[in-house]
Amino acid sequence: MFTRKIAAIAATLALLAGAAPAQELSFGAMSTPPVQGWMSSDIGEAWSQGYKGRGASITVIDDFSSRNYLAGRLTGGWTIGTHGVMTYFQSALVAPEARFRIQDFTNTRSVRLTRNFDVINLSYGMFAADGYDVNNIWWGAREGSVINHARTGNALVVKAAGNDGVAVGTATAYGDQDYLASALIGTRSALFVGALDRNGSVEAPASMAWYSNTAGSDERVQDQFLTVGVDSSRLGLAGTSFAAPIISGYGAILHSKFRTATPTDIANRLLETARTDTVVNYDPSVYGRGEASLSRALAPAAIR
Repeated sequence: MFTRKIAAIAATLALLAGAAPAQELSFGAMSTPPVQGWMSSDIGEAWSQGYKGRGASITVIDDFSSRNYLAGRLTGGWTIGTHGVMTYFQSALVAPEARFRIQDFTNTRSVRLTRNFDVINLSYGMFAADGYDVNNIWWGAREGSVINHARTGNALVVKAAGNDGVAVGTATAYGDQDYLASALIGTRSALFVGALDRNGSVEAPASMAWYSNTAGSDERVQDQFLTVGVDSSRLGLAGTSFAAPIISGYGAILHSKFRTATPTDIANRLLETARTDTVVNYDPSVYGRGEASLSRALAPAAIR
């Protein structure tokens, strides 16, 4: 039943994709989904305490309108949709009471903030030949607004680390560089998210997925870098594109408890509570701050 509901919404997204400004959706209008096998058990624990993302708005900038389709097992059965459909649904499954806005990649307008707690999910990069000075790049309205929101701390900006097996902010084997990632280094409320091969535990630590970009030697990146499990055997999908939406959902869940916390507060809370004992041979140049722990982040009565 739930998979059929997802298929119906996927069809609706195709109609909304090209509209501007970004279209607002509410996944919470559907019944809360069950905890999925690819999720950390922390998510079910958060839900049982009533924290499901209420009061947060997640903007997903992605491909909603092309004919390039993926197949994933987001809810056990197979779901087919564009890259954007998949990242949207994944984050919505993690934080089912959050509100969502979708902005198709063809829509280059500025990302406007809501009156809620704002999260912006970036499961894409902006690539050009290596060698440009990121400080001299003239950004378009969309990326310029996102970078500004991260610099000012007005939104939690969650950026997929990338799938080139290099350090964030460095050139790939093809001689290009993700300058959107480079522009977010050192900003107040941006997080980079790498992919582990599965959810880790003390008894069975996880490793960085073979494709995932790492934190590298730049301490600024290390201090903004988290990892989370992307269990492709359960999810049917692989890539840091499907690590970022989990953290976007975590940010929304944290807001539903810590209602006065700022995006920077939430980003710092996730970083400060990340685990280093659930990954193999922890090294900050690989894992950054470690594996995100929603249960640890939710533990106190208040944060500031």
